[in-house]
Amino acid sequence: MSQELRAVDWTGSGIALIDQTLLPQRTDTLDVQDVDTLVDAIQRLVVRGAPAIGAAGAYGVALALLQGEREGWTDGDVRAAVARIRAARPTAVNLMVCVDRVMTRFDEGLDAVLEEAVAVQREDVAANRAMGVHGADWLLQRVGAGRPLRLLTHCNTGALATAGWGTALGVVRELHTRGLVETVYADETRPLLQGARLTAWELVQEGIPHLVQADAAAAGTILRGEVDAAIVGADRIAANGDTANKVGTVGIALACAYAGIPFLVAAPTTTVDLATATGDDIHIELRAGDEVLEWSGVRTAPAASRGHNPAFDVTPGRLVTGLVTERGVLEVSAGELPGERLK
Repeated sequence: MSQELRAVDWTGSGIALIDQTLLPQRTDTLDVQDVDTLVDAIQRLVVRGAPAIGAAGAYGVALALLQGEREGWTDGDVRAAVARIRAARPTAVNLMVCVDRVMTRFDEGLDAVLEEAVAVQREDVAANRAMGVHGADWLLQRVGAGRPLRLLTHCNTGALATAGWGTALGVVRELHTRGLVETVYADETRPLLQGARLTAWELVQEGIPHLVQADAAAAGTILRGEVDAAIVGADRIAANGDTANKVGTVGIALACAYAGIPFLVAAPTTTVDLATATGDDIHIELRAGDEVLEWSGVRTAPAASRGHNPAFDVTPGRLVTGLVTERGVLEVSAGELPGERLK
């Protein structure tokens, strides 16, 4: 894969998004020229992954300004449009953080807003590169296998989910550049298959050996001793280290704890929400029940059945062996808490 792959980019008049709902069958780009389209794209998962959504939100402020100029909006109209972007997905804190950051330059005009949005994207790529190195070094010291590692990951945390390179998958990519990946177990990630469709696609581009497995197979794979470590991303991390990530993550963490292998969370510091004390305070997005009741538009459950479709779950900090950010690794389960170390 080209290291220049960008899930989110500014075109000069709008936002270009790789349409992740179409991968791996098609690689199309959605040209976003208005706020309604951007909000819809975020909610439909055309763009997804906390850092990528953050970058989209940052550029969304510029998009709102341009649309306001075209359509004669008042200042209040533009701010209301930005607020809609900010609230498009409530669990991922990066969206709110990045929009708020860019809004500090709102009164300076479009050029200043774009300058800040570009900085958001540039800094995320640099942070991902740094956490890849930190995470790889920590895993090699912790596991000490003396051979290439067998890794498990959940959902998609690569270049598609970020401004570039990746978080958890960035750690995998760094290990791969050192010749230290034997195989990656990529959980399929029901119900929208971000692992089977997106992570597997990225691993193919990189030439990284991998196996796609059902989410329900993950715990058994770990307990059979076939995994050296699990690496996942995060959408919000509380001050005590509790971590919200794609639904299914907490089961992986429990299996790792039982098996005595590392469970590593990789996320930039923008994902750490020090204003959220514990995972109990994290709002969990409930998506449409049809996502679990249908497949490709065909009903698979009885007509009378209703769907329960939380997009995320919360892993207690005591199960997080390591939290890797661009600053290094916190051993959360050993008492190194984000609220104390990342202030």
